[in-house]
Amino acid sequence: MSLRQFTDSYIEAALWSTNDESDESGGRPLDENYGEDDIDLGTMGEMEQDCERFYNANAELWSDEHDDEKAGADFWLTRNGHGAGYWDGDYSEGDKLTKAAEAFGEFNLYVGDDGLVYGE
Repeated sequence: MSLRQFTDSYIEAALWSTNDESDESGGRPLDENYGEDDIDLGTMGEMEQDCERFYNANAELWSDEHDDEKAGADFWLTRNGHGAGYWDGDYSEGDKLTKAAEAFGEFNLYVGDDGLVYGE
């Protein structure tokens, strides 16, 4: 089990599931033009802290069934109400994981005027 794998997967999911809002149709997925290095340090710190808190409190709920990479991406998707996540997967403790992820509230990314990615 690895908190780093969980966190990296969470960040990757955040970037591919968020658009840059660069046009009327919503723009392009962030991962097409931005990477981890483009995330503001404060935002990155918040993301890493959320992952650590969630991971430490809930890792035993998926440790026998799924890897940390899938669980990290599912944390991002579930907390932000995407059409996939713990609740629709084959986690035996999917309901508990869903409630725990939703308790963190949504965290949305956006591109600032300075070209860095921020969260709110």
